[in-house]
Amino acid sequence: MSEAKPLRLTDRAGAEALVAGILANMNALKAVLDEEAEHIRAGRLKAGVVAAEPKTELAAAYMQGLEAAKANAVAMARLYPQGVESLRDAHRSFTRAVEANQAVLATARTVCEGLIRSLADDLAKARTPASYGAARSAPSPYGRGNRSGPLVVSRSL
Repeated sequence: MSEAKPLRLTDRAGAEALVAGILANMNALKAVLDEEAEHIRAGRLKAGVVAAEPKTELAAAYMQGLEAAKANAVAMARLYPQGVESLRDAHRSFTRAVEANQAVLATARTVCEGLIRSLADDLAKARTPASYGAARSAPSPYGRGNRSGPLVVSRSL
């Protein structure tokens, strides 16, 4: 597999095209992140996962564009300084969108983990018989001593 030849900017049109490409990828990625977060906030986890499918490709394209911009920073500043400034402004806005998306995902993860932990605790309590005397756990139908049975989790949320 051969590596692609690095982009070298030599004129304003090339710099404008690079900035336009980066901004287009950034806006498309921001739209995907916003859609994913909206689905997750509304509790539509499956729709959120489906909405996020193009995220990896868009993020890769965005990162390639940023690498090309970094490699051509001097030429871009000389050929298209307004583009550099517009990239900085757009990147600040994009960073806020990524942070909001990450907060939504972290909250959803925490809630899911809490639900699973609480379900596991409830199952463990249900397996312990209420009786007089020392507390004992119910015998396992799987012959594993005092450990509780398997916890079944549905992945089709």
